[in-house]
Amino acid sequence: MRTKKPARAAQYAALTAYLVFLAFPFLWLISTAFKPARELGSLHPTWIPKDPTLDNFRQAFDEQPLLQAAGNSLIAALSAALIAVVIATPMAYVMARHRNRVAKAATGWVVISQAFPFVLIIIPLFLILKNLHLINSLLGLIMVYVVWSLPFALWMLVGYVRAVPTELEEAAAVDGASKVRTFVSVVAPLLAPGIVATAMFAFITAWNEFFFALVLLKTPEKQTLPVILNRFIGTEGVADLGPLAAAAFLATIPSLVIFAIIQKRITGGMLAGAVKA
Repeated sequence: MRTKKPARAAQYAALTAYLVFLAFPFLWLISTAFKPARELGSLHPTWIPKDPTLDNFRQAFDEQPLLQAAGNSLIAALSAALIAVVIATPMAYVMARHRNRVAKAATGWVVISQAFPFVLIIIPLFLILKNLHLINSLLGLIMVYVVWSLPFALWMLVGYVRAVPTELEEAAAVDGASKVRTFVSVVAPLLAPGIVATAMFAFITAWNEFFFALVLLKTPEKQTLPVILNRFIGTEGVADLGPLAAAAFLATIPSLVIFAIIQKRITGGMLAGAVKA
């Protein structure tokens, strides 16, 4: 018992240090967003603004079309997440349950595809989308996001499928259920936490993505929020720190809200589909 208490205390200390490490940038961002210009230029920065103000938020909305950009990001991220999950779920089931050469080759493709840097594919990708007349189009960007997030979505869901006991599928087959019915009624409910987690990953990844959106979207009406945030940095690399912090703080809210809503779904209900209707 004596040896467990120091170990438990060390674990809590490490966890606290890790949480502080993660929270520091976000807390500093919030503090900066509410500081007036004179405090932002102070040689002695403080954690809590002495004279908090909303001027940075007003200036951010006046200077850039944040609401329109947020709407574009929301459409692109939600569409990409939903499409990627719809495609990846049955593919992951086949890859997990049928371990043949094709499944192994697909798994190898998933791993290898994650090693390619975006710079290598942006030129052929741009040319393909140009021939399809999808440059400066949210539809083209959504297609890119789906292809980009699909390998990792497959990799995540394959692990969840393999965790589902095959005995449940065998019992459904004995009861006369087809493979499609077994997948829909037995396997899919058990995969709900994994599907939600995968969708959340795809959404956050697309919501924060900058490079593809910068290259493929030209007009301000089509650009997403990360591209608009880049406009708060001047041509000489000088950032308009207050409005930038305010806009960046607003950009983090959707991800936090979505995680708060679905976190119970991620952690619970793993055996929800094991009970027969």
